[in-house]
Amino acid sequence: MKQLTKLAGLAALLGVAVTPATAQEKIKIGVLVTTSGPAAALGQQVRDGFALAIKDLGGKMAGRDVEIVNADDELKPDGAVVKVRGLLERDKVDFVVGPIFSNILQAIHRPVTDSKTFLISPNAGPSSYAGKECNPFFYVTSYQNDQVHEILGKVAQDRSYKRVYLLVPNYQAGRDSVAGFKLDYKGEIVEESYTPLNTLDFQPELSKIAALKPDALFTFMPGGMGVNLVKQYKQAGATVPVLSAFTVDESTLPAQQDAAVGMFGGANWAPNLDNPQNKKFVAAYEAAYNGVPGTYAMQAYDAALLIDSAVKAVKGDLSNKDAVAAALKKADFTSLRGNFKFSNNGYPIQDFYLTKVAKRPDGKFQTEIVEKVFSNYGDRYAKDCAAK
Repeated sequence: MKQLTKLAGLAALLGVAVTPATAQEKIKIGVLVTTSGPAAALGQQVRDGFALAIKDLGGKMAGRDVEIVNADDELKPDGAVVKVRGLLERDKVDFVVGPIFSNILQAIHRPVTDSKTFLISPNAGPSSYAGKECNPFFYVTSYQNDQVHEILGKVAQDRSYKRVYLLVPNYQAGRDSVAGFKLDYKGEIVEESYTPLNTLDFQPELSKIAALKPDALFTFMPGGMGVNLVKQYKQAGATVPVLSAFTVDESTLPAQQDAAVGMFGGANWAPNLDNPQNKKFVAAYEAAYNGVPGTYAMQAYDAALLIDSAVKAVKGDLSNKDAVAAALKKADFTSLRGNFKFSNNGYPIQDFYLTKVAKRPDGKFQTEIVEKVFSNYGDRYAKDCAAK
């Protein structure tokens, strides 16, 4: 504070202004994710992936120290608004990174962007902000929600599954998942089951699946929901092929273990993706946290690299919001997933894969790439977004 006062006094004598960059104040980044309840593992992966990136950057961006302020949204939209206002008004963060769930994003999107603070989503990517409601203060390092589910719809179509049962939670991302699956799948949907968010008992749905005997089950059940569904599915002795998104991944596999082996997923990345930066990241993450990273951690790591690229481009001066937005849009960093650039709506253009759960020789579980399904693929809503 004394140093800042001295700088201010000197600036007054010289007739110049002291900017935050000049004073070398810390860059403050608020990370708002779910770290309690059944979905806690997802948020913890984001925190860990983001923290690892900041560590790898030496704790600095463009010479300025970085401070991370963590907050738990508790998967409660109203509470998330209170938490994010604290980050904005009390902590005065320069960027907000988060959240995991789309209903939380819909709650905090306006408070953050209206304050002209940049919101970087490392996971949630609802269709609602990809088109006409795109915003120059909002960027996504994951995907548009429909896209991952499109992978499974195309795979179901290509494998000639004639009858499919859909099982998803009843909130925005769940509805987006169904819309995404249906884009390429032209067979019969025998039933669409929408369960309350955080449902942990799936016996009624499993009974229906057993009675209807579909050719495949498509499901999107992140976090604790996915853990319970997979365990109950195996306990029921079900044999219907499972095509899933965020139901069997590195955040849930430590709890699902052998019950998930062989189940398919759709993703923009997997731990065994073969490029130098990813190999380094996976090794560093496992060494630091004694667990296998999932897409949540990867996308959070990339979110930190994205912010770093923008801060460097403006030489640490975040006062010119237009310049920061332009720098974010360029996405001038090497993504862990390889191909990555932004469409005009701030959502990525990237590759997508079919993955399969495997047990490694060391006894740990991970998803592994089976095949590439889409290349350099952008979302279908970008055409409705006026250029940022």
